[in-house]
Amino acid sequence: MSARARLRTPLAAALLLAAPATFIAACGASGSSSPNPTVTVTVPGGSGGGGLGNSTPAASPSGGEPGIVAVTTGGALVRVDPSSGSATQTLVPSGVLGDEISVSPDGSTVYFAVAQGCKAQVESVPASGGSPTVIGQGELPAISPDGSKLAFTIEPHLTQGCVPNTPNLGALYKLVIRTVTSGAEQVLPLPPQVQKGGLPSPISHLSWAADSTRLAVSTFAVQDNEGWNVWIVDTSVAKYYVQPGAGVTFLPVTGSPTPQRSYLREGIFLPDGDLFISRACCGGVPIHNTSRLMWVVNTSGSLVHQVAIGFANLDHYSLAADAGGQWLLYLAGHDLYVSQGGNRPSQIGSGFIAATWQ
Repeated sequence: MSARARLRTPLAAALLLAAPATFIAACGASGSSSPNPTVTVTVPGGSGGGGLGNSTPAASPSGGEPGIVAVTTGGALVRVDPSSGSATQTLVPSGVLGDEISVSPDGSTVYFAVAQGCKAQVESVPASGGSPTVIGQGELPAISPDGSKLAFTIEPHLTQGCVPNTPNLGALYKLVIRTVTSGAEQVLPLPPQVQKGGLPSPISHLSWAADSTRLAVSTFAVQDNEGWNVWIVDTSVAKYYVQPGAGVTFLPVTGSPTPQRSYLREGIFLPDGDLFISRACCGGVPIHNTSRLMWVVNTSGSLVHQVAIGFANLDHYSLAADAGGQWLLYLAGHDLYVSQGGNRPSQIGSGFIAATWQ
């Protein structure tokens, strides 16, 4: 479980003031004694289905990949050698949260979040090293591809002693888009009906489309294993960050196994407009995951390319793609995997709670 996940328990459990089971670990529990192998499968014709094809050999890091910035399980923000997976420089020694960090388009600045009591704070630091700069309250920072906007969330940390004394917790969940040059902010809250419903949708990851206007907003479960979704939010017209409506669409789950019970753990935009997703089965009660699939899909949710069959008993998160879309990475548990050109990923390191390309 990441440092950020330890700070925020599912809302239903928090409202009952009961200590929940380890959240992310429970979502990945499958009872399997050994993980499934990681393989690559391409769908003939480039779309649809979910059937298996021939495996593609693993693509070993060749030295041409971009740099990596990551957060260790100890909360250090580090630069990582993409060939060896080892830390080469410490940018921030401790206190950094997962599950998301972001690097400016020119590679010069790293955005991250740190815990501040019951809240979190977004900061930035030069990628070459230096003193951090405080940006403001929030977490999960994501800088737009054109460098003009910084998206982040403001959400309560529902741990013992941090649950706000307010009748409407839903009003505290916000997606913020800040203009970098002016500091002006656009705030997208939850819809009123969701706020009143008592089970708000916390955000787990943010990812900009190449147009620097649309955001892939991943939300995580609020009760048991229900609530994982990916929303496409057009920030030029949207008023809220979930619920289909003006500027907000739902990325559906398609393919096999059982799309009715499968769910999208996380999704990020690729430069060409498709999305790289972590697809899990199966949701519901009792929690029992039997598959983890790393897919490239289109905005209708249809399978374009299967990058990997992951580990049913591990959470797969912190997805990232480089600016050219040729390099993908993700974490399986605390292990860092890298894929070149959509080929079978290679594990290059371990001991991380967030990672991205530089």
